[in-house]
Amino acid sequence: MTTFPDFDALRAAVGTEIGVSEWITVDQHKIDLFAAATGDHQWIHVDSGRAADGPYGRTIAHGFLTLALLAPISQQVMTVDNARMAINYGLNKVRFISPVLVDSRVHGKVDLTAVHDITDGVEVKRTITIAAEGARRPACVAEHLVRYLT
Repeated sequence: MTTFPDFDALRAAVGTEIGVSEWITVDQHKIDLFAAATGDHQWIHVDSGRAADGPYGRTIAHGFLTLALLAPISQQVMTVDNARMAINYGLNKVRFISPVLVDSRVHGKVDLTAVHDITDGVEVKRTITIAAEGARRPACVAEHLVRYLT
């Protein structure tokens, strides 16, 4: 975990890798819960029998489930001490490069790419790369915006 004492320390870290999260297992239960929460019950995600004959030989996580892992990844990797609160401000660019197969372990690498002053805080742009263990290519790369407020 990288702890930034203040916004000046954040600014000084622009252009650096902040850290890598712990491994997160994406099992069928997690995929099924995401399907239930979102209403996305496409067979490639939830029907292991049909998915066995599909392009990946088993079920895969929803792209948006992979993207939702930005939250725990970010919370594991960095904190800003002088911020009263952090607000998810959105995403600039997201790419789902390769699938996350069921029972894969994934982790995220967080790079700090920009810090801009805003009223009562800063807006931080981070590039987060989510990779599955043993995969040749990342599962997801996203530019994530967070506002840290005092």
